[in-house]
Amino acid sequence: MAPPLDIQFIRLPHGAGLPVPAPATPGSAGMDISSADAGSLAPGERRLFRTGFAIAIPPGFECQIRPRSGLALKHGITLPNTPATIDSDYRGELMVALVNLGTTVFEVTHGMRIGQLVFARVEPAVFREVPELPPTDRGTGGFGSTGH
Repeated sequence: MAPPLDIQFIRLPHGAGLPVPAPATPGSAGMDISSADAGSLAPGERRLFRTGFAIAIPPGFECQIRPRSGLALKHGITLPNTPATIDSDYRGELMVALVNLGTTVFEVTHGMRIGQLVFARVEPAVFREVPELPPTDRGTGGFGSTGH
């Protein structure tokens, strides 16, 4: 098993007392992040919530912010751009865009777990124009063309 990724972070003043992002269980892929803000989300409303910290992602990696399944299932709270990508050269505060797809107002409280972080390797890619693409059995079929 590879050693854990070393993520440097700074805590901002409004993040004082909030937990450091961490997995909820030893087998969790995501690290829970908490809100440094409190506020209401009306049905259909989108809003940014601050986390109270900034991170340095190593080159060659990205940080994805993903929704928490319990908030999504129980309350319809998710991310409008899931997964949100944080690039390795960004040094500002992490913020989570939440949207309320539920039918009632949802209250986000200071310290509430509102998302999870997953780190992923990013492979460099370049585009090379060619006269035609190599054939496959599937070809150009998409959007349900495989029958599933």
